[in-house]
Amino acid sequence: MSTSDITKKRPPVWLLRIIATIVAVGSIVIFAPWLSAVANLKPLPDTVQEQVDDAINFEPDGIIVYVDRIGEGPQFYAAGWKDRELLIPADHALFKIASISKLYIAAATAMLISDNQLDLDDTVADYFPELVGKIKYADRITLRMLLQHRSGIPNWDEDPDRWAISSTDVNDYLGLVFDDPADFEPGDRYDYSNTNYLLIGNILDQALGYHHQLYLRREILDSLGLTSTFALLTDVDLARVSSGVYRRTGPKKYSWRSTYISLSLKAGVPPGLVVKQAGQNERTTRAEYADNIAGDNDDKILEDATESKKESTEQVAL
Repeated sequence: MSTSDITKKRPPVWLLRIIATIVAVGSIVIFAPWLSAVANLKPLPDTVQEQVDDAINFEPDGIIVYVDRIGEGPQFYAAGWKDRELLIPADHALFKIASISKLYIAAATAMLISDNQLDLDDTVADYFPELVGKIKYADRITLRMLLQHRSGIPNWDEDPDRWAISSTDVNDYLGLVFDDPADFEPGDRYDYSNTNYLLIGNILDQALGYHHQLYLRREILDSLGLTSTFALLTDVDLARVSSGVYRRTGPKKYSWRSTYISLSLKAGVPPGLVVKQAGQNERTTRAEYADNIAGDNDDKILEDATESKKESTEQVAL
């Protein structure tokens, strides 16, 4: 076939340019994040309440914003629905604070370290020798690494088989990472993994001799007067919980949206705390909280744990 024949069979350049233009414009129209672009380009409303009202246009069920600055009176803003089906406006509803509860787990761990019931340099294998050979580097991963997300243990929550588990036994979820390769060698870097805090919960249970959520309730929530925060969803009336956490199945009947939430409810897998009514003037300063949990141990872990002070956790809104 001659060069001239090949040239004749090719589409003309002008046609290719038209097709390329159509594809480019179509991609921009279809795939561009227009909603985010519009939100970022619009001038901010003058008040927080106006911004909250405007945010409802992005179709969340409801929004709660609570602002509490030292030296100023608390401010509360809400828009949308607490329960869309029953047309109950957003208010001081209960809602899950999800992984923010890891701060409570870290604080409880720091308290037990201060009481010499735990050691930051103990390994997973020291607590659970049966995990050697099941979790890579179990004999090298320390409690410190678990707390700092530097263990290299894979995140069970990213395993596709997690949806097939209906059990409320935390060890069934831990089993999802058995025999998996490590994401990296212990201590090499940081990578967030829910498995770290699942293991810490088991370590706390072993050290205490009872469920760590009971310890959290007595030593942190009750001790600091956190009357708006609950260790387990079983401690609260589901009718008071934001509808985003549950699905209504009938009058006064509720079911949990996922296995994960069910697990948190029944077995107390971190995260599993609930916060209610952001802003009841229940505040504890960082210094007061540090005095409660740190004792004479000035390890960096204890310093980090003070970040779970009530001043911040009682203000979670979204």
